[in-house]
Amino acid sequence: MTGDLITTKWDPLDACLREVAKLRASSGVWGCLGNHEMHARVENYTTAKALELDIRFLRHRAVPLTFGQSRINLVGVDHQRRMRPYLERVEELVTPDVFNLLLSHNPDVFPVAARKGFALTLAGHTHGGQINLPVAGANLNVADLATPYTKGSYALAASSLYVNSGLGTIGVPVRIGAPPEITLIRLCDTSS
Repeated sequence: MTGDLITTKWDPLDACLREVAKLRASSGVWGCLGNHEMHARVENYTTAKALELDIRFLRHRAVPLTFGQSRINLVGVDHQRRMRPYLERVEELVTPDVFNLLLSHNPDVFPVAARKGFALTLAGHTHGGQINLPVAGANLNVADLATPYTKGSYALAASSLYVNSGLGTIGVPVRIGAPPEITLIRLCDTSS
């Protein structure tokens, strides 16, 4: 999960966490926090309550995951704000010669993540643009004004980014041309 479980501090965070707790994965359920958890000042509460439900939010932390002979270094960071340099001190969490995967709510970190050794960055934040309109043969959405990484896959050198459109909305409770999304990404070890 890449953050924004809620929109405001009045949203039913506990109910959301109970729903998310229904997810199952052999390596556990992992996530990072978004700007709405930060604005609502519920980061510590969310992290602690989620842990009671066997969900782990990585807040500038890394965890090694092993699948047979394959290893992933899973790293999560809290929402990265434009006011500060992106991914400060994250290089201390990168493991050489391992597939490094970053969970970051903000997709704008992608160029920095690629430089710092992440093979894959998973992000959210944009709601897929929320309202996408075809204009003169191009797609127009408000998120394009804020970021070049609105939805879907992006590549930079040997690094990839996937921006999930998520399930919710912000502001107007409408989605046009940005259907809600739960993404399944299958990672395959091609080294053998």
